[in-house]
Amino acid sequence: MRKTTSGLGARLRAASLAATALIGLAAVDGARAETLTLGSTNATSSHYQIAVGMAQAIEAGNPGTTVTVVETGASVDNVRRLVRGEIDLGLVAGDVFVQAKTGAGQFEGRAVPDLVALYPYDNSIINIAVRADSGITELAQLTGKPFTPGIRGSGGELLITQSFGLLGIKPNYIYGTVNDAIEGVRNKQLVGYSKYAAADRVDATLRELMTSVDMRILGFTPEQQEKVKAKIPGVGFLTLPAGFIKNNPTFTTPSVPIVYATRLSRMNDATARKVAQAIDKNRKFLIDVWPQLRDYDFKKSLLSTADIGIAVHPGALAYWQVAE
Repeated sequence: MRKTTSGLGARLRAASLAATALIGLAAVDGARAETLTLGSTNATSSHYQIAVGMAQAIEAGNPGTTVTVVETGASVDNVRRLVRGEIDLGLVAGDVFVQAKTGAGQFEGRAVPDLVALYPYDNSIINIAVRADSGITELAQLTGKPFTPGIRGSGGELLITQSFGLLGIKPNYIYGTVNDAIEGVRNKQLVGYSKYAAADRVDATLRELMTSVDMRILGFTPEQQEKVKAKIPGVGFLTLPAGFIKNNPTFTTPSVPIVYATRLSRMNDATARKVAQAIDKNRKFLIDVWPQLRDYDFKKSLLSTADIGIAVHPGALAYWQVAE
C-alpha cells in the first residue's frame, strides 16, 4: 500500500511540476507578445495606407505582436499623443521632430527631450497648389485669399503657417479635412491648399483635383528659402522640374524627412530594435503600397537624419548600424 501511495504521490508531483512549467512557458510567451498603437495621419492620405503596411510588417517580424493603426492629425498631433501616452509610435515630420525635441515653435516651453526616431520611410515635399484660373502665380498673392494650409495639427500646417508668417504672407486660413479642401477648391470656395506629398510623384489628392480643375503648384524664391531655413530647423528645399504637373514651371518647395518616432520612456531598447528590424526585413509590405520604396535606403536615410537634429532610439540604432 505504501508503494502505491508513494507512486500516486510521485505522479501527482510530476503532474504539478508539468502544469507549473506550462504556466511558466505561457507567461514567457505572454511577455513576448506586445500590443503597439501606431499613430498615422488622415485616412484619406497615402501616408495612412503605408502605415497599414508598416503595421503588417511589424506583426510579420514579431509573431504574437498586434499593431493597431490609429487615424490622427499627423505630426504635431502624434507628438502630443506620444506625450499623453496614447500611442507607442507615430509619424513625425523632421521639422516638427526638431522643434518638439528642442522646445521651439509650437512646442516652446513644452519640449519632448526623449523623442527619438525608429525608422524613416520618406522625404516629403509640400505641394502649395492653387487653381490655375485664380491668377495666382506667386506665394505673396495668397494674402487675403481663402486657403487651406493642411490638416489642423499636422506637420504640413505647422510648416506652412510658420513659413508664411516669416514671409509676411497672410491668407484667410480655412481649416478642414483633406476632402473639405478638395471640395472647396473644386467649388471655388478656396483658391488652393497645401499638403505634404512624396517628392517623386503627383499626390493622390492633387491627381483627383486635376480630373476636373486645372491646377498650379507655387514655389519659394531663393530669398524666401533662406529666410525659412534660417528660422525653422529641419527644413530643406527641393526643386522639381517643369512639367511635374501639366503646364507647371520649375518650382522649389520645402522638403523634410518623415520618420516614425517614439519616446525613450515609451519604448525599451529590445522593442525598438525589433520594430526597426521588422520594418527592414519585411519591407515588401511597404513596397506593395509604395513601389518607389523598392530603391529607398532606410539605413542611409536614418543615419543621415542626425545632421538635422533627429535623435535615433538606441535600440533602433543598434540594429540599423549593423543592417546590411
